[in-house]
Formats: sequence, C-alpha cells, structure tokens
Amino acid sequence: MSGLLSRERIIAPADYNRWRVPVASVAIHLCIGSVYAWSIYNPSLTRVFGVVTSSGDDWNLSQVVWVFTVAIVFLGLAAAFAGKWLENVGPRKVGVVAACCWGGGYIVGGFGIATHQLWLLYLGYGVIGGCGLGLGYVSPVSTLIRWFPDRRGMAAGMAIMGFGGGAMIGTPLKEYFIRLFYRAPEFLGAASDVNLVTEAGRRFVEVGGVLQEVVVAGAAEVRNMTIPGPEGVYVVNSGASGVAETFFVIGLIYLVVMLLAAFSYRLPPAGWKPAGWEEPAAEERDALISGNDVDIDQALKTPQFYQLWVVLCLNVTAGIGVLGVARTMITEIFGTTLPNTVDAAFAATYVVMISAFNMVGRFIWASTSDYIGRRNTYWIFFVLGIALYLSIPFTAAQVSADPSIIWLIYFYAATMIIFTMYGGGFATIPAYLADIFGTRYVGGIHGRLLTAWSTAGVLGPLAITSLRQSSVNSAITDLMATINPNDFLAQFGAPVDQLEVLVAQNSVTISRLMEIAPAGTTNPTSGLYNSTMILMAALLAIALVSNALMKPVEAKHHIVD
Repeated sequence: MSGLLSRERIIAPADYNRWRVPVASVAIHLCIGSVYAWSIYNPSLTRVFGVVTSSGDDWNLSQVVWVFTVAIVFLGLAAAFAGKWLENVGPRKVGVVAACCWGGGYIVGGFGIATHQLWLLYLGYGVIGGCGLGLGYVSPVSTLIRWFPDRRGMAAGMAIMGFGGGAMIGTPLKEYFIRLFYRAPEFLGAASDVNLVTEAGRRFVEVGGVLQEVVVAGAAEVRNMTIPGPEGVYVVNSGASGVAETFFVIGLIYLVVMLLAAFSYRLPPAGWKPAGWEEPAAEERDALISGNDVDIDQALKTPQFYQLWVVLCLNVTAGIGVLGVARTMITEIFGTTLPNTVDAAFAATYVVMISAFNMVGRFIWASTSDYIGRRNTYWIFFVLGIALYLSIPFTAAQVSADPSIIWLIYFYAATMIIFTMYGGGFATIPAYLADIFGTRYVGGIHGRLLTAWSTAGVLGPLAITSLRQSSVNSAITDLMATINPNDFLAQFGAPVDQLEVLVAQNSVTISRLMEIAPAGTTNPTSGLYNSTMILMAALLAIALVSNALMKPVEAKHHIVD
C-alpha cells in the first residue's frame, strides 16, 4: 500500500495530457465543498426531538453552527500541517487520508446525532471531518499550479472551483435523503382542542393518564417543516428528523468518490513545461510577480505573508458566517414579509445558488487575475463588497415597510455577487502566493496561510450568531412592551414573569409573540442581521488597507541555488 500511494508512483509520462488532472481535483473538492451546505442541516439538527419545531431538549442554532466552525478550524490546522507533508509524499497519499477522514467523520457524526451526543457530532464532523477538509483542500492546488505555470490563476481556480460548487450538488442530495428518512411526529390536534399544561417553561399534554411533552406548531413553524403538516400540537420524540440517517449515507458516498479521485492524481516529471511556453523575463512581469522562490519557513518571516493572511482571514470572515446560516437568514429576513414566496423550498434553492455563484466566481475571478493582477482583483473584492454588505440592512428595512418582491430580488443579486467574490478570494490566493513567494513551495506556504481560514471559521459564525441572538433578545423585549399580560398567559399558559424560562425552552419565540401582538405591530425578524452586515463591511475595509500596502519580498528571503 505504501508503494501504491508513493509520490514516485504518480509521476506522469512526458506526453501526458495535463487537462486530465483537473478532473480528479474537482471531484475531491466537490465532495469536501459540501461543507458550505451545512445550513441545510440546521433546521433538522435543531429539532431532532421536536421534528416540526424545537423542543426543550433540542440543540439550539448556536450550538449546531459551531459544528461547522470546528470543521473550518481543523481544515486550516490540517492544511497547515499537510502543506509541507504534501511536498514530501505527493497528492495521492494525502487525498486517500482526506477521503477516510471526511467520509469517516460524517459517519461518526451520524452516531452523535442518533444518540443525541453533541460532543460526538463535534468530534466526527468537526474534528475528523475538518482534518479531511484541510487535507483534501491542499492536495490538488500546488499540483495544478505545476501543471499550468502559464496560467496560475486559472489553475488555482480549477483546483478550488469544485469546493465552491460542492454545496450545489450536496444541497439537493442532502434534502432528498432528509425527506426520505423523515417521519412526522404524532399529531394530537389543534392547540384550541387540546388541554395544554406548562411546567418549567415546557408544554405538556395528558395522554392516557401520563403527561407527555409536546410542541405547538403555528403558521410560521408549518412553513418551515421538512414536509408540511397541519398547525397544532405534536408529541415530542415520536417522529424522526431524518438527519442522522442522512449523515451515514452521505459519508459513504463521499468516501468512495474521493478514493477514486485520489488514485487519479498525477504529477508532472522534473523540468516539465507546456509546449512552446517560456518563463517571462523580469521586465515583462508584473512588479509583484517574483522570479525567485522562498522557503516555507522563510516565508513566515516576511510581512507579505501576514498581509495576505489578513486579506484572506477578513475576506473569509465576512462571508463564512453568512454561509453557515444562509438558509435560516433568508427565511427570517423575507419569510415573514413574503411568506408565499420564501418558503423552505425557496430557502434550499438559495443555498444551491450560493454554491453555484461561489463556484463560478472562483474560476472567473482567478482567471481574470491573470490579466489584471492579483492586487487589483482584491481591490474590486473589497470596494464592491463593502458597498453590497452595507446595502443589506437598507433592503431589510425596506421590505419590512413595503413587502415588495423587488427587495428580495435585490437582496438575492447582492448576496450572489458577494459570494462570487468570496469564492474568488479563495481561488486567487494561491496564485497571489506563487507571485510573491515563487512556485517551488507554494503548496506548503498555502497550507500555512489557511490558518487564516481557521480563524475566520471562528470569527464569522461567532459574530453572526452572537449579534443575531442579541437582536433576538432585543426584539422579544420590545415586543413584550406591547403585549397584554393576559394575552400572554392565554397563549403560553404561564405569566409574564416566566418569560426568560419560556424563551430558554423554545416555548416563546418572535413568531409566537407576533400572534398576540397588537394589530399593526412591525415584525422585527427581518432586521436580525443588520448589525452583522455592518461589521462585515468594516472588516473588508481593514483587508482593503492590507492589500493596498503589498510590496515584493526582499531579496534576502530568496532561495539561492
């Protein structure tokens, strides 16, 4: 097996067609890129027991979003380690280990969901799966840059394009299996026809002389059900959300596909270059494109490495938090104002489109950078990105005041452009590194730089979940100031002084409060992400400055052969 996976075993003959190499790269990245469709799992993971809506024992959104965060953290850490290892052992061995970690991590995570042990979900999908992400991510990048020295940006775009498109294929696949394994809980009837009891913030109904915990699904919850059912009362832990079984099946599929792709990797022979191509002379190159190489460890001693680290970290932070809650976000911003348009199916399609634009942006922006330069490409990312992020709070305010479809169209277009640049930033950074530090050790340097992704994987979700929760708490407080205490008691079976407990047990939500709010009360749900978008624009402004200050590496850091 060691010989089968060795670097020497995958050296291609001199006449090998280099266009066969991107196929394996894209296949692996399509599998690991499905991490961007994590938000598809959020609704099911937050109602494993309640199924139709969250019960008191279910995980909350912040808890399950952090699984995605842990996966991204370990992606960066594994990539930092694998970059140097990759240069020694070659991409096949790294790709095989990546397949075992990503597919195996899914299966371990599935056991965590089935037994409702959050730590096991974190270990499987987050830690083991995250290592698979990092190993799978770096394995094709330096390989394709070596095969395409004449088009570094395009090569990096091809290598990383599949990662952006993974959610496009993964989303409908996951939706299909979740629906396949979904089983509706026992329905007891309309809330008005059932004698509800409230204890310690939870709702119960006496069935056969025994109190059983139930959840109450109103109009808002029905719209977000996996398979729509009637409004009313459902018995907790009497159905199945389908997400655990989906993890098992998806893990096996990814394991097989990634193993086949890893065994298809090939490396160019020593001294190989495309027919008819010569390295441009120094005077013909962009000022930032170096004709010299920098060692991996030496690169960490240059200011350019840390400038690019800041550029990548803040660009990713601005987008990754939104990616983690994309389905929830569009549902909350537009689901209350345009309920007939933005339903569960529309939200799932939105995640697919994010993936499509993320993927296309990786290839288009990276290829464009071959002509306009890497620094100019990032100028566009940051200036345009700031304007688009700042426009989203305005859009949310307008749709709340005037529920017109035009605001949904604008939001859709703005976020799709943002995600082309998010993906483009990932695809352009390897070529940017090759320009600054040379191509010899670009794989290892790229792996070290991906620790910026790990950092962003913490900062992005932390920002969006904490700011969103702060907005939710503020909205509930404002709504309570308008609600009659007697109406509250009738709705929730408990007095106002138990509000905090009821909120903690998911019995009181904004949508449930809006049912008893005075006529004409504005639903605050569409504005839950305003503060997040303003923060993201500020982060892009800092990244803009870091990119603007980029200069060539000093000669003292160059390798002297």
